[in-house]
Amino acid sequence: MKIAKVVGNLISTIKDETFHGYKLMIVEYLNPDGTPDGKRQIAFDAAHAGIGDIVLVNIDGGAATMFTGDKELIADLTICGVLDSFTINGRQTVIEHGQFGLTKLKERP
Repeated sequence: MKIAKVVGNLISTIKDETFHGYKLMIVEYLNPDGTPDGKRQIAFDAAHAGIGDIVLVNIDGGAATMFTGDKELIADLTICGVLDSFTINGRQTVIEHGQFGLTKLKERP
């Protein structure tokens, strides 16, 4: 699992039947300090995330199947939660959600 920020969405007029009713989002992985890490990726959204949300992305192909209960649905990356805070090495980071999906990471001592 990795922490990422949703930076966009993907619109597809034609897609596999198992994806109907679900969103595909563009995510950018984050370092613990909130800076971008690596290339942007497309993730299946099982958590109803929005642009600007900080999310938990499962990088195991079976996660989409578990969240939807659909044994035929396969996705490499699955957004499985919208985060309010996270703790790494004893340092807690709180995510302040703002207007229009703007977020701010604030570290607590």
